[in-house]
Amino acid sequence: MSDAPTPDPTPDQDAREQHVTDQVLASFAEAGDTRFRELMEALVRHAHALVREVRLTEPEWEQAIGFLKRAGDLTDDKRQEFILLSDVLGLSMLTVAVNQPPDPRATEATVFGPFFVDGAPHVEIGGDISGGAAGQPCWVSGTVRGTDGEVVPGARLDVWEADDDGMYDVQHAGDLTQGRGWLSTDDEGRYGFWGVTPTPYPIPHDGPVGDLLSAGGRGPMRAAHLHFMVSAPGYHRLVTHIFVRGDTYQDSDAVFGVKPSLVVDFDEQPAGTPPPDDDPGARVVEGTWTRAHFDVHLIPANNTAQEQS
Repeated sequence: MSDAPTPDPTPDQDAREQHVTDQVLASFAEAGDTRFRELMEALVRHAHALVREVRLTEPEWEQAIGFLKRAGDLTDDKRQEFILLSDVLGLSMLTVAVNQPPDPRATEATVFGPFFVDGAPHVEIGGDISGGAAGQPCWVSGTVRGTDGEVVPGARLDVWEADDDGMYDVQHAGDLTQGRGWLSTDDEGRYGFWGVTPTPYPIPHDGPVGDLLSAGGRGPMRAAHLHFMVSAPGYHRLVTHIFVRGDTYQDSDAVFGVKPSLVVDFDEQPAGTPPPDDDPGARVVEGTWTRAHFDVHLIPANNTAQEQS
C-alpha cells in the first residue's frame, strides 16, 4: 500500500461519488421488509463513506476482496473465520453491548466465539465435561437466579472450553468430544461440574485474520476462560465466559471479551482433597486441582429491554 497522500476530491468529483451512493440507496427503496431496507441503507452509507474518507485505491479494494475470499475458503463446520474477523474487530462485543439488557443486576454477556457445537453430551450435576481432555481438574459450581433473587430450577447450562494445550475438541484430528457438555440446575437453582482449569490460548491465526493481527501489531492470545450459555423458560438467554483472575492476557484479550465482573478466582487445592460436602461432585483427585464459584443472574423475558436471541 502506498503512503502517498491522495488529493481531496474536487466539487465535480464529489458530486460524481455522491451520485453513485444515491443510486445504490435508491435501489433499496422498494424493499418490502422495512428492517432489511434500514440495514442495507445504513451499510451502503457507511461503506461508501469509508471508501471516500480513505480514498480507497483499486489495488486495496482487490486486496480486501481477496481477504474475504480467503476467509470464506477457510470457513467450514469446524472453523468460522468470519466470526473470528468479527471478534478481532470488536464487532462481536459491540453487538453484545447493544443487545445486553441494561440491568446492572444481571450477569454480563460476552462473545459467543466460533467453537460452540450442537449435540454436546448431557452430564448430571457433579459430572465431568472434560471427556479426557488434558488439563488440571477443576470444579465449577454456583447458582442460577433471576435478577430479583428467585432461584431458577431446571435452567440449562451449556459449557465448553479448550484443553491444556489451548485446543478445542473440534480443532483436533478425528471426531473427539471433549471439554463440553450441558447440565440442568437442581430444584434450588444449583449447578456443579468438573472440567479442566482454563488456560490462555491463541485464536486460529494461520489465515487472513492472523495476517490482519500481524499487520496491526496485535497478538492472537485469548485470556483463559470457560464458556457458558444459560437458558431457561421465561428468561433472556445468556452467553458469557468466566475468566481466570491474574491471567497474563486479561488486559489484552484478542477479542475484547474480558469484563471485570466475569473475572473469578480459580483457587488451587491440594491433591486428594474433595470438595465440601455440600458440593455433589465430591471425589478424590490424584493431583492438585482448582475450584471456582460463579453465580448467574438472568433477566426475565418480560423485561422491556431488547431480548437476546
